[in-house]
Amino acid sequence: MANWKLFGFQITNEKTKKQEGQQDAKNITEKSFALPQNDDGAVTLQTGAYFGTYVDLEGVVRNEIELITRYREMAMQPELETAIDDIVNEAIVMQGHTQPLTINLDDLKQPDLIKKKIREEFYIVLKMLNFGNMGSELFRRWYIDGRMFYHVIIDESRPRDGIKELRYIDPRRIRKVREIQKTKDPATAADIIRTVREYYLYNERGIIGAHSNLGMRIAPDSVINVNSGLMDSRRAMVLSYLHKAIKPLNQLRMVEDATVIYRLSRAPERRVFYIDVGNLPKVKAEQYLRDLMVKYRNKLVYDSNTGEIRDDRKHLSMLEDFWLPRREGGKGTEIQTLPGGQNLGEMEDVKYFERKLYKSLSIPISRLEMQQGFSIGRTSEITRDELKFSKFVFRLRNKFSTLFDEALRVQLSLKGICTVEEWDNFKENIYYDFITDNNFDELKKAELIQNRISVLSLADPYIGKYFSIEWARKNILNQTDDEVTEIKKQIEDEQEEMIEMAQKQAEIAQASIPQAPQVQQQDDQNNSTAPIASQQDDQASQANANTTPQNGTSSDNSALDSAVNQQLKIEQKSNLNNILRIIKDRRNVL
Repeated sequence: MANWKLFGFQITNEKTKKQEGQQDAKNITEKSFALPQNDDGAVTLQTGAYFGTYVDLEGVVRNEIELITRYREMAMQPELETAIDDIVNEAIVMQGHTQPLTINLDDLKQPDLIKKKIREEFYIVLKMLNFGNMGSELFRRWYIDGRMFYHVIIDESRPRDGIKELRYIDPRRIRKVREIQKTKDPATAADIIRTVREYYLYNERGIIGAHSNLGMRIAPDSVINVNSGLMDSRRAMVLSYLHKAIKPLNQLRMVEDATVIYRLSRAPERRVFYIDVGNLPKVKAEQYLRDLMVKYRNKLVYDSNTGEIRDDRKHLSMLEDFWLPRREGGKGTEIQTLPGGQNLGEMEDVKYFERKLYKSLSIPISRLEMQQGFSIGRTSEITRDELKFSKFVFRLRNKFSTLFDEALRVQLSLKGICTVEEWDNFKENIYYDFITDNNFDELKKAELIQNRISVLSLADPYIGKYFSIEWARKNILNQTDDEVTEIKKQIEDEQEEMIEMAQKQAEIAQASIPQAPQVQQQDDQNNSTAPIASQQDDQASQANANTTPQNGTSSDNSALDSAVNQQLKIEQKSNLNNILRIIKDRRNVL
């Protein structure tokens, strides 16, 4: 096998090192005769082999190019277009100026700085895809074709700048190839895999087959490949979600055409002419019958352009009358009317295949009824088909999210935020939250929580007597061990915050109590010097003889203020003790 240089860039990791020659040493201990699993539709080639793809779908499609072309032609049919719109509108919800999806890093056990950088790079990728404006079109394109390819363009002189552009590639012009080299095991003489090399073939005129001379070879890291995950029976070709609708669509078209032809042929009423030919010989009887047919079938037409009257005998065969000879001895000449079809208004067969078409696309049959209203009610009013459809859309979103995983893998590794191996571990804990327009899950969750709380309120008097709190958490509320631990920690944190807030409120309330003027005056007098104090005593004794009733009133006010302050302190202390007692009781219950 020639060691061709691949177009584009490659991110050096353990996988590429093995492909460059270090795989031989490893295969000495890790031996396998089985080929790698083919989930991406790659053509598997062995040394010196040529592999061509042929799929016979009702004798029409012979390769992947024709298959994708057929999918696109099917998507232009009115029934399929309506069904695809339902799926795309359900999967990608465009609301105002917000992005249709966000990245969820709650389960990622990494520092906040790493999470922040991942989130920033994610929104950069969305901007390069123009997902805010073209998200529905990208999902529609992926759903119809069953695959999507993007060329990752970077500045090779400055790879640390990351991805510069993501350019769409028509899937009919590119194909993934996997070359496998085998060797003989000296101990068992079995053919074991020595190296596995992957690349993409690109040809502007299209790829048919997978020979290395068919097009340009591109490094795998330079191309983002997102497929539907559906494979044919030989697991050699990726199929679209429209593949199951090929036969129902053809049957629907044939039934519709047959219905139209039958109605056109059976709708008009025909006349049956029974002509009395007497005892004429057969030849003369036939000539007499033809003369009558010409005589009564002449159609005189006035031509307004020339002012002439001409004979127009252009009649459709399905609208012709019937002329039948009748011998002497029977009835004479007679004209009867042959009625048209009586069941022309029935469309049950067409509706059957229309329902079959929607069923093949996993769309609820109720959506065929355009006049049926939509209402958000209880979960008991939700049909099972709608619930299954919501789960189907969730699977579509999950598979389509591979586009963001692959783009972030390249972007983060180029910028040095994480390695490829680290990203393989990160992506298992990274999720993408799509904006949903279907509230079935929320309604179902809300009713489940409501029912559990109702059962818990009924079992509350028996907790601690017949049931334990741990049993109630796991069997009534269906909480896992991790959830129980997390909720307990949250409750303890909230209780500590409540204690701190109560203490702060008590301090603020105590500081806001005004001090009596007499008490301040007494404190000032105690801090003053003795001569001034004696002088004030003399003045006070002199004034005391003249203003005895006023001094009596002042002493009463001082006693009243002291009593009020003492009562406020007692109430504040009592409130704080009550809060602390409630928190202590809740801790004991937990």
